[in-house]
Order: sequence, then structure tokens, then C-alpha cells
Amino acid sequence: MLLFFALCFVGVAIAGACAYIIFWPLSLVHLRDRHPAVRERLGDGAFLKPAVMWWLLGGEYRDTRDPTFTGLATPARIALSTVIFGLGGAAIMWLWSVALS
Repeated sequence: MLLFFALCFVGVAIAGACAYIIFWPLSLVHLRDRHPAVRERLGDGAFLKPAVMWWLLGGEYRDTRDPTFTGLATPARIALSTVIFGLGGAAIMWLWSVALS
């Protein structure tokens, strides 16, 4: 039963990853087109760069004061949080099943 719940958490993480793959590139394109200074600060390869992911998770993207950008980045932030939550929950369930066996 625990491994079933672990698999469910993996499914949640996959759903979060799909949403992240949709919203974060749209956000980065918006930054490229309308906020080149912020885009330069994030650097190349911002899609999977850990420092940029922490920037997104920390909510620092709201400093741009652009409602269109924050409207795209907020779902990306929620999706990234969902991936972390899903993988963390799967790991906890897996460790729990190992401890009980």
C-alpha cells in the first residue's frame, strides 16, 4: 500500500513537471521580450538553472511589477513546488516501506 502511495506521489510530480514545462518557458520568453535586464541577470540556460529555480520558488519574480509576467510565473512556481512535494512524498513513502520490511 505504501508503494502505491509513493507511485501516486510520482504521478503528482509528473503532473507538476508538465505544468512547469508549459508555464516557465512562456515566462522566460516574456522576460526576453519585455524585461531584458532581468533576463540578463538570470543568464543563459535559465530553464533548469538551480539559482533561477530558487529565484522562482522564493517569489523574487514579483519584483518585476509586471502583471502579465507574474501571471505566467506564478503557475510555474506552483508547478515547481508540486514537483518538489511529489518527489519528496514519494521518497518518504518509499523509505517508510523499506523501514517496515
